[in-house]
Amino acid sequence: MDTILIGDVCLPANRRAWWRSGVLVAAFGFGVLPAAAWSAPPNSGVPAPQIAFIDEQIEAVWNDTGLTPAAAATDGEWCRRVYLDLIGRIPTLSELRNYLKTRDRNRAARLVDRLLGDDYAAEYARHWANVWTTILIGRDTNNRLVDRNGMRRYLRDSFAANIPYDRFVEELLTATGDNADRDGVEQFNGATNFLSGKLADGALQATAKTAQIFLGLQVQCTQCHNHPFNSGVKQNQFWELNAFFRQTRGLRRFGGGRRVAWVELVDEDFAGQGGNPDEAEIYYELRNGLVKVAYPVFIDGTEISRSGLLPGQLPDGGSYGVNRRRELARLVVGSPLLPKAIVNRLWAHFFGYGFTKPIDDFGDHNRPTHPVLLEGLAERLQQYSYDLKSLMRWIVLSKPYSLSSRIEPGNEPDAPQLGEPPRFARFYPRQMQAEQLYESLLTATQADRGDEAEAARQRDRWLSQFVIAFGTDEGDDATTFNGSIPQVLMLFNGDLIKTATRLDRGGFLDKVANGPLRNREKINALYLTALARQPTARELREANQLLLARKGEAAEALQDVWWALLNSNEFILNH
Repeated sequence: MDTILIGDVCLPANRRAWWRSGVLVAAFGFGVLPAAAWSAPPNSGVPAPQIAFIDEQIEAVWNDTGLTPAAAATDGEWCRRVYLDLIGRIPTLSELRNYLKTRDRNRAARLVDRLLGDDYAAEYARHWANVWTTILIGRDTNNRLVDRNGMRRYLRDSFAANIPYDRFVEELLTATGDNADRDGVEQFNGATNFLSGKLADGALQATAKTAQIFLGLQVQCTQCHNHPFNSGVKQNQFWELNAFFRQTRGLRRFGGGRRVAWVELVDEDFAGQGGNPDEAEIYYELRNGLVKVAYPVFIDGTEISRSGLLPGQLPDGGSYGVNRRRELARLVVGSPLLPKAIVNRLWAHFFGYGFTKPIDDFGDHNRPTHPVLLEGLAERLQQYSYDLKSLMRWIVLSKPYSLSSRIEPGNEPDAPQLGEPPRFARFYPRQMQAEQLYESLLTATQADRGDEAEAARQRDRWLSQFVIAFGTDEGDDATTFNGSIPQVLMLFNGDLIKTATRLDRGGFLDKVANGPLRNREKINALYLTALARQPTARELREANQLLLARKGEAAEALQDVWWALLNSNEFILNH
């Protein structure tokens, strides 16, 4: 059987039905990307001091370890990469071409400023709302105690306003009100969704996720015993942290039926498990059966009032009580771990690997690979009032972010995928997140998103097929979006791909296929849109053979090429 190669998908030249039915399967692993001409690093010119600091620290490690960094990424690769990472989708054909034809030496910085500015404010907010929705409440859509739309609305508003990260954390930890915006709701506050589904069993999930997400500490296993590897986290610290949440209740509200319609998050007096609100203690059990008592004490040893009463006024003008969650928020945002945890998380977002593995497990047992860089960026972020956009800008304009993902003789030892510490001597290719793939398919095909709320529901339905809920005490979930054969077949034959490859009048593919361009230019347009590069000589030759095989049906042949590109390794990789 004669075959041709489009991208990295092998197709029969004349039997379209065979591969449309999923007989031939593309490999979704980290394949070899096609060679291309390398260009100058996008961050030419004099970098800002924060960017220079990143470059100096990374280059020092290269020198110490004898690594030679990869060549610079092509302009198209870098442009595609920064669109994916900053706003969650690939660039449109016009956006890519506008960048490629610009000759300004500071064009990379100007593009980043635009992506972080007013021109893309809505897309930036939507993307980071998606990212943080997953971080804060996971992808499980079946939890009735969480309202995903309410969470997204709060996050979109927060990222659109670019509120400082420390204020963002404080709002999440202290939120009260109703978690859904619907009929009968009087005090909607989407931030309540972070805790509304984590208060069962004495707020075990709230305790674990607060430490993990905002402080980079995995304390979940210390419910029952001291941390087996991190000598700095003891069992008593878990329960002392847990005591901060004991005034918090999630009141279930029913909208006329038996199903929970929304949750109202409130603070109430806590009498303690011993019944004395002035000494509102909780009890926990050691592995040997001994029962111990815990009061609210932060992980650094800072104690607050043991009272379980909320603040109030005495007849003589004095005051009593304490709001434990507000005290916790104050201690969290004042902790030196807060800026380090968010720096580590964002670095991992942009590079695929953080300075620790996992990114949310600081301690003597898990030393950072670049401690000076981690500490320095944390300090600079604080100096910039926790402005996350500034941190993002420094990272994406740095030298390591501008490198090619190709493995070359000088950077072969830099192999974190094999368990080695990441040295960032090349850009590590990684599969798009499922949300990024969804948005990129819509972008590549210029599909109409329609109403934002309905678009979000459609995306959730599409993503739900990948979600696994583990049912642990921490409410963990994960996606199985890992390139298995059933998923490949789903992408090959799913409704999203069918919509993306239709020749509907006025659609993207129709405009390319039936436009005034020559066939070669049409093929170039498809490659640029999907992969941010032009086809190689071999790929162009193969595509022309497909055009010949279709015997003059140019639109249908281009439809085949387009389908193959959208299902290729290279399309679903951020590289």
